[in-house]
Amino acid sequence: MAATADHVALVDDIVRLVTARLLDPIAILMQSDDATDPLRTKLRGDAEMWAAQLLGPDDHTARAVAVRLVAALYPGDAPFDPRDDWWQTPLGRTVARRLGHPSRQHVPFSVAAAMLGISRQGVHDLITRQKLHRHPDGGVTTESVQHRLSIRPAADPTHDS
Repeated sequence: MAATADHVALVDDIVRLVTARLLDPIAILMQSDDATDPLRTKLRGDAEMWAAQLLGPDDHTARAVAVRLVAALYPGDAPFDPRDDWWQTPLGRTVARRLGHPSRQHVPFSVAAAMLGISRQGVHDLITRQKLHRHPDGGVTTESVQHRLSIRPAADPTHDS
């Protein structure tokens, strides 16, 4: 079942990211796993819950969890601006579907393509067919990308209805 596979992949991605970005650095700083062992034990259950919320029917809860995860995993003074390939990770695909781009109202065609899992030419074609919308300042509106993701099957990134 695709939904189960999506859930498992998202849980694994969250566990990997939280471990690498938060828990491992604390263990290195403290020169001990004592501080992080209880958190590592708790993490899998929390990641299961977060994945269920991110993939679940409650848009408000899904958006709130996505914002918290992005803020915790990718802190910084600059706006969140991941590499294009991040959008094809389980968390990236889920954030794109639930939030669009967390810090932009419009994105370049290359980012829209990455978020949608299609080519830049595919983005041009969708704009021509009025299935994506240009932003007056250039690029594509993140709202139209998010809408596009919400109406097409998650398992088929090439679906263009």
